[in-house]
Amino acid sequence: MKTFCGRANPTTGALDWVEASEEYDYHQEIARSCYADMLHDHDRNIKYYEGIRAAVRRVKARGERVVVLDIGTGTGLLSMMAVTAGADRCYAVEVFKPMAEAAQTIVKKNGFSDKIKIINKHSTDVTVGEDGDMQEKANVLITELFDTELIGEGALPSYEHAHLHLVQAGCEAVPHRATVYAQLVESELLWSWTQLQPLQVGEGEGQRGARLLPPPALTRCAGAHSVCDIQLSQVHPGSFTALSPVCTMFRVDFSKPVSTSPQSHSSHFLVESSGRAQVVLSWWDLHMDPEGHIVCSMAPSWTYQDPSSAPWRDHWMQSVYFLPAERSVTAGEELSLTVCHDDYSLWFSVQPRSFQTEAPPPRPCCTCQAHLIWNRPRFGELNDRRRTESFVSALRSVLTEDSVCLSVSDGSLLPVFAHALGAKKVFALENSRMSKQVVQQFLESNSMSGGVDLLEIRPEQLSSKELGGEQISVLMAEPYFSTSLLPWHSLFFWYCRTALSGLLKPGATVLPGSASLHLLGVQFQDLWRIRAPCGTCEGFDVSPMDHMVQHSLDFRESREAEPHPLWEYPCRALTDPSPVMTFDFTQCLPQQPVSSQGSLPFIRDGCCHGVALWMEYQLTKDIRVSAGLNGPISEQGACQWTRHRKQGVYFLRTPWESSGDGSASLTYSLTFQPQTGDISVDFGVSSE
Repeated sequence: MKTFCGRANPTTGALDWVEASEEYDYHQEIARSCYADMLHDHDRNIKYYEGIRAAVRRVKARGERVVVLDIGTGTGLLSMMAVTAGADRCYAVEVFKPMAEAAQTIVKKNGFSDKIKIINKHSTDVTVGEDGDMQEKANVLITELFDTELIGEGALPSYEHAHLHLVQAGCEAVPHRATVYAQLVESELLWSWTQLQPLQVGEGEGQRGARLLPPPALTRCAGAHSVCDIQLSQVHPGSFTALSPVCTMFRVDFSKPVSTSPQSHSSHFLVESSGRAQVVLSWWDLHMDPEGHIVCSMAPSWTYQDPSSAPWRDHWMQSVYFLPAERSVTAGEELSLTVCHDDYSLWFSVQPRSFQTEAPPPRPCCTCQAHLIWNRPRFGELNDRRRTESFVSALRSVLTEDSVCLSVSDGSLLPVFAHALGAKKVFALENSRMSKQVVQQFLESNSMSGGVDLLEIRPEQLSSKELGGEQISVLMAEPYFSTSLLPWHSLFFWYCRTALSGLLKPGATVLPGSASLHLLGVQFQDLWRIRAPCGTCEGFDVSPMDHMVQHSLDFRESREAEPHPLWEYPCRALTDPSPVMTFDFTQCLPQQPVSSQGSLPFIRDGCCHGVALWMEYQLTKDIRVSAGLNGPISEQGACQWTRHRKQGVYFLRTPWESSGDGSASLTYSLTFQPQTGDISVDFGVSSE
């Protein structure tokens, strides 16, 4: 059955009504899922297998029949491991219907249907009894309910319910327990993701400028409570100073009843180095057996004696938590690091060890609104001094004392810069009342109230009346829009510029004057795993899973590029980077599609897994800002990517082994559809 769905178009800004299958959301979730990543995680798989074998042996040694409950079975892999290890009966619970159906097919294909029952329910809805989903309670509990924060996917409520209703007292559990670790650090890089730093706008002889300070409400704000999950292995240890040892914060024993009630745990330590306590780095490990001989660790690679031996995984990463406020600490000082958690999330605080209180620290809550409109990469972007200098230099080169400016970006500081640089009048279009209020706070804290007219109005609704009869001489944008996912979604600025054309003064400056879409063929160090078919996993045929994912990828939107922050995912360039499409913002949006075809020779040997795509913006003739590569590619092909924006990634269906001698090329065909804002992409390989 087909249905019409309303979707906000991030490029055109319009609400589009599109015909979609009733299973559209299922296919999107499957296509963008981490199932392949988990199946390719050999370290995880083998540790689970070892833990399951050991648990089955312990139950058999007691002379008991082995009955397994597998919550969140996914493909059914862990249940098949259990039966292979000697389990008599497995109840495999999977709430996601397409996944449960795939598990049913996989279990049957591997010949385990007589011993594994797939239950398509949430585990808290499973019943036990003669007429229930389970005929008996289990004595082995197997789960994979974890996320980067350990408990963020509802592991604690599921465990609590299982121990009350689905498993026997004293059951075996795989994993047996989890341990959460944390380290207190000072990091200018990471702290810049949650607190806005003072900005210098113009300086030097004969230049008007100002030092702009963040609003007091922002500097006092505890920030957003949500975890920042990243590939911490890609944050170089030189980017932070450790103020504490790695602390063991708490453990959860999954073989015993688990509580969802809020809890707090503290670890005491001596400060290792004087500095500013700002950030907590955290990860966890799983002990698959009671003795702790079988350990699956999420520790970042720089904690390993040999970093290259650290297993890579994207379904479980590491966590960064920002303290509610930074504080100075002195080497040798005694401190307590406290973690609190409810049933879904964690938060941290630091106190002197002598500090005594019965009430645990409250969950951080944003009171300034900035953390609600700017995400972590956006904070980092606003704090990027080099980027700010580029925009300030570009503005200074085009502004005069008679300039009337209009800014089109979400929660942007460009209008503040323009006012500080002496523009006659500055207007700014804001997409929400909240972003308008944040910019207003910034103006007030720098004694600029009234210097910028903030208009909560859409570009096509703006008239000369709102501008006080003024004509715009400088139309500016970063461009940044909170709805953007893929690099070219920033072309929304082109639609805005076209809608505003009647309000522009003849010869008006448009900044940036143009944008270009760039691409290069890449070999990923690890990211390829999230889309690679599995075939056989630890001896079990999981190919039906591959077919299901491929079927979902064949749906329209899933065939497009997908956004990834490539600074977290190392890759090698196998071709030279190249601009493949240019968008001239000094002109209105074209009526006809814009197409580009060509090829890029492979100049390095390696396996081409896909294509990286990003936008670059030509602010003026001499000033360019990149939302992708931010440094030269090394001779070996290593790439440096901005931390502020996600790039587009298109995975080739069949990776190509390049010899690097130029005999083969990456071919591309791209078409920009002005009516829809879509850029259709098609890539392939041609060889002589």
